[in-house]
Amino acid sequence: MCDLNNYKMPIVLIGNTFKYEIEATVKLFIPATRFSFSDKISDAQGDNFIVAETAESNGNTNLRTRVRINGGEAVALDKIVSCTAASDKNTVEHELCRLVYTALRRIFGITPPWGLMTGIRPVKKVVELIQDNKSFEDISKTLTDKYEISPGKLSLAYETAKNQLPILEKIDRNAVSLYVSIPFCPTRCSYCSFVSHSMDSAMKLMPEYVSALCRELEIIGDIVRETDTKIDTIYFGGGTPTSISAEDIKTIMETVQKNFNLDKVREYSFEAGRPDTITEEKLRVIKEYGADRISVNPQTLNDDVLNVIGRRHSGRDFLESFETARRIGFSNINTDLIAGLPTESAESFRNTLDTIINLDPESITVHTLTLKRAANLFENGLDNISNPAAEMVDYSVERLLESGYFPYYLYRQKNTVDNLENVGYSKKGYESYYNIFIMDETQTILGAGCAASTKLVYPDGKIQRIHNYKFPYEYIRRFDQLMDKKKEVTECLKKINASLLK
Repeated sequence: MCDLNNYKMPIVLIGNTFKYEIEATVKLFIPATRFSFSDKISDAQGDNFIVAETAESNGNTNLRTRVRINGGEAVALDKIVSCTAASDKNTVEHELCRLVYTALRRIFGITPPWGLMTGIRPVKKVVELIQDNKSFEDISKTLTDKYEISPGKLSLAYETAKNQLPILEKIDRNAVSLYVSIPFCPTRCSYCSFVSHSMDSAMKLMPEYVSALCRELEIIGDIVRETDTKIDTIYFGGGTPTSISAEDIKTIMETVQKNFNLDKVREYSFEAGRPDTITEEKLRVIKEYGADRISVNPQTLNDDVLNVIGRRHSGRDFLESFETARRIGFSNINTDLIAGLPTESAESFRNTLDTIINLDPESITVHTLTLKRAANLFENGLDNISNPAAEMVDYSVERLLESGYFPYYLYRQKNTVDNLENVGYSKKGYESYYNIFIMDETQTILGAGCAASTKLVYPDGKIQRIHNYKFPYEYIRRFDQLMDKKKEVTECLKKINASLLK
């Protein structure tokens, strides 16, 4: 094997600019490497390279790929796309990716479970086909022919789509969701690439950050009232929102309460997150100010694994936090687990999942370890892609379904171990609206706070994103400049409301 941690593998694109999709296709087989890109065939040398070429000829498009990995024999494949199909850029791109995919599959001798599908929202494709009155058989044939998805993943995507549809069909087009970002953590987990900041370095900024966040919430509240917009769901995320003090949580949630009408909010979620940040006082504040759904996230109950990934809590700490939340009165609790963590065995994962199921939470989310470039684990990628993640995920599907949990949202990420997925399971009636809406991209989400993102969904389906500054000091220092962007939010909400009046 080549040194995937430090080596940039050459990808040569000739006659096309399909960088994103070609790279995503390669990552299905090589999830922890970096690439260099060029349009010079002379760069296709050495033990590792990928060439993806297109050329016009008599109205048709000739496709060609040549791939060599780890000094093995190069695999060369070609295909002619007819003149009719060649006029469609998406078709040419897809067929070129299929050639690269086929070459890599021959070299590595593996077939990714999601085939050559690289998008993060596979369920969205299934939802659209169901809404077109396609049968399961028709959907299976369509997606198998195009993407070569395995039967198991097709079934999972279909079941997820069926569970989402009743909620999507009742979506309020005049409503929006509110996301509140508290991007701080007690420590940074080794697998994490989120822009979160340790409390040690952030404490001196906390008063200014809380003040700025509350000011932004007041401004968004003014916009929502001006445009007569309803708030459908609220989600406090991070980071780990419970990293901050109970008093700061109270200040922020009180600001939300004062500036938004919560009477018609269908779901109010708060990521309590890591057990080492949860206290009874914080949970009581969260409940008092309206949150009816919380997440308490152990990731694993194996103390040795928790230590390896940089967490400062034990499995026992999680159990105590969960018990406290129940005692206080939370009747909608989610727990997050990660399949494929470093040093985690299949047996250890099974023990964790079985223990969590016995606690009877309303929902359980099973993520698969993703080797993100900004995470510490990425630097030792090869050391972290040999865990039996697929065995863990397969067990979670079987065990959760038989325990009365149903998949209701699903997404995929690049660099995920074994090309697997992240799935939210819930008991019937406890699906998270916010999670479904953010994956389906059918509702505007207003983001407040450092690193938050506002997603404006216009009536014609156009989506525009407005990103807040990533770092607390920048968010605080450039706050007024950031608020200038709120004019776009006002215009979008006015257009949404106007379209509903027609």
